[in-house]
Amino acid sequence: MSGKLGSRIVRGALFAQLKDKAIGYLKDPDKLRDLTRQASSKADASARTGALSGVFQSLRALLRLLRAYVKGEYRNVPPKSLILIVAGILYFLMPIDVIPDFIVGLGFIDDAAVLAWVVSTVKTVLDDFVMWEASRP
Repeated sequence: MSGKLGSRIVRGALFAQLKDKAIGYLKDPDKLRDLTRQASSKADASARTGALSGVFQSLRALLRLLRAYVKGEYRNVPPKSLILIVAGILYFLMPIDVIPDFIVGLGFIDDAAVLAWVVSTVKTVLDDFVMWEASRP
């Protein structure tokens, strides 16, 4: 179910707008840094409820990748992958989306579906980053 839901959402007009918005974030390191902070806070809060249990570790890896990218430590990320990652994070941060986050028990289903789709789409990029990260002293 989540694979189909995520795929359907990312093909929609809302996600297309988020991809356009992501380009602006990628041009502004301060905005991107702030985005990763906001997403980390929301991820931590949702982890306490177990709402994102299936994608939580991948979301954390995406956020670490973005932080390393902003710092200039890791740049081995294709532009299209960066746009998808940032758009996925923007979707995660939206309080009102396909299933509003305030609906207890359901609100994070669409967020998890979109994040799972993004992770599966950029899997090679994310795997390369995690290996790079593990090889650092």
